[in-house]
Amino acid sequence: MSLKKIQPPYLRQGDEVAIVSPSWSVDEDKINAAVGLLESWGLKVRTGENILKRAGPFAGNDDERLYDLQKMTDDRAVKAVFCSRGGYGTLRIINRLRLSSLKKNPKWYIGFSDITILHLWLNEVIGLASIHGEMPLNYSEKGKTQETFNTLYDALFGKYKPISWKGAFIRPGNFTGEVTGGNLSLIYSLIGTKGEPNTYGRILFIEEVGEYYYHLDRMMNSLRLAGKLKALSGLIVGGLTKMENTKIAWGKSAEATIAESVADYKYPVLFDFPAGHIDDNRAFYIGKNAKITLKGEEAVLLYI
Repeated sequence: MSLKKIQPPYLRQGDEVAIVSPSWSVDEDKINAAVGLLESWGLKVRTGENILKRAGPFAGNDDERLYDLQKMTDDRAVKAVFCSRGGYGTLRIINRLRLSSLKKNPKWYIGFSDITILHLWLNEVIGLASIHGEMPLNYSEKGKTQETFNTLYDALFGKYKPISWKGAFIRPGNFTGEVTGGNLSLIYSLIGTKGEPNTYGRILFIEEVGEYYYHLDRMMNSLRLAGKLKALSGLIVGGLTKMENTKIAWGKSAEATIAESVADYKYPVLFDFPAGHIDDNRAFYIGKNAKITLKGEEAVLLYI
């Protein structure tokens, strides 16, 4: 049974927000640039005490990363928490994150990639909506589209507009449902945990980067066998970048591999959604209801 959903209040000028590093380490210049952008939006920015720590590839050890995330979660003055980057590490600490304060004082959490773990844990454990969007690591990247930042701003300040896109569509049609998902590898890693996503009647979003084609096939079939692909309202696929072959070529594209995994179902499958490890990484909500409509060659996502 789905939890009653909790939506944090939209941000206002002068609100206090925080940047923390629950995964891999990040350089100081990236954080400084991100602070500058968020301040230009009229926000007051705090950073975690351990945000620049390093322990191997991580931004400090597990206790240090958890400390910052927990502190900003519990602080009532902080209205949104930006995760500095992905990589890996959130899975190591997520079960120790105390969420009780969010039921009375909900706030936005922003990120993607490894932060899929946090999004799905928040959504499945307490029903909190969050924002799948660009992270501070990339706020100063010149290749990022303006829509990457416009949609993030609009999502945070309650001005979100429909997203239209063109792509390869299988069994195209209109559908509605709560949006869930994120990076496929991280969805796969949560099967059997409290953060395992409920996909029944929902719109599942997936994206992936830097995986072998056969890994993609294995993860999709694992979700299929776990019943996670059977009763979707629809499947939306974002960026599928830097996919790799082994010595023996896989012989089919990432899109064809995904399509084969859901060939027995009747719901729409829409590729090329502008989100993921791509330059046009538009923000959208996890844990809110949306409607997808087809208008000619375009699909449109509208939250309802």
